[in-house]
Amino acid sequence: MIPKRFRIIGDAVMMTVAVVYLLGGIAIAQQPPKPGEFPPYKAPRIADGHPDLNGLWQALVTANWDLRDHEAQPGPHPEINGAYGAGPAGQSVIEGGEIPYQAWALEKKNRNFENRTKVDVSSDKTWHALGDPELKCYMPGVPRANYMPFPFRIVQGSSPYILMAYEFTSSTRIVRMNWKGEAPTPSWMGWSRGRWEGDTLVIDVTGQRPESWLDRAGDFQSEDFHVVERYTLVSPYHMMYEATIEDPKVYTRPWKISFPLYRRMEKNVQLLEFKCVPFTEEMLFGRFGKQAAK
Repeated sequence: MIPKRFRIIGDAVMMTVAVVYLLGGIAIAQQPPKPGEFPPYKAPRIADGHPDLNGLWQALVTANWDLRDHEAQPGPHPEINGAYGAGPAGQSVIEGGEIPYQAWALEKKNRNFENRTKVDVSSDKTWHALGDPELKCYMPGVPRANYMPFPFRIVQGSSPYILMAYEFTSSTRIVRMNWKGEAPTPSWMGWSRGRWEGDTLVIDVTGQRPESWLDRAGDFQSEDFHVVERYTLVSPYHMMYEATIEDPKVYTRPWKISFPLYRRMEKNVQLLEFKCVPFTEEMLFGRFGKQAAK
């Protein structure tokens, strides 16, 4: 028979081990998630039972400068502007890091980058062929509108429509939920048809104009451009955004981008105006006015 004093010591050791194990489990459970990993989240609902995406959202990535990994780079005319307009360094938002261009398309992408700050509106052949559409204050298209350095608002209710309003150029698009109709004509922001897959809003985007670019690095698409977006709330303060992109005329296979969108939480935060047309008039049309003056 084991003496009583040894049984007491053994019980105390076992209790100590159990306490240490329990506290260790609590500590592990309370560790914050790793980057890119999110604990289960039950999103608040609107009247129709779907997750509430209403709010002002903004990306903090640098994909508008270049979707790939990129170094900081000077802006146009650094001899005049210095660091004003310089591009920040950034990490790729592309799954796999590269866009799978066809050979001819990669050459065109490189030419686009070389000509990104050139404009010529003297003819239909050069009007859209030269210069980044952002430079000329064109509506940015999808998915570019979601990662420009400007916020956008989602307005969602129980109607069969969701409105997305963007600060840049005051662009908007309407997401038609469970809609079957095709795009009636190409447009800068395309034709958006939405559906719910569980708690994820899925938007199918077609009918975008082929003159749109994806970033300032000259990445582009054709009239067959097709984007499938996915918006998933993962906390009260941010959602994950994914876009699967395909265009058989330009790319060798579909490819995907992903990044978080953050909810703007400032008191009384509003979506303001960025009507940039007046900023471009001299650049685009100034030389014609000067000629008329002569």
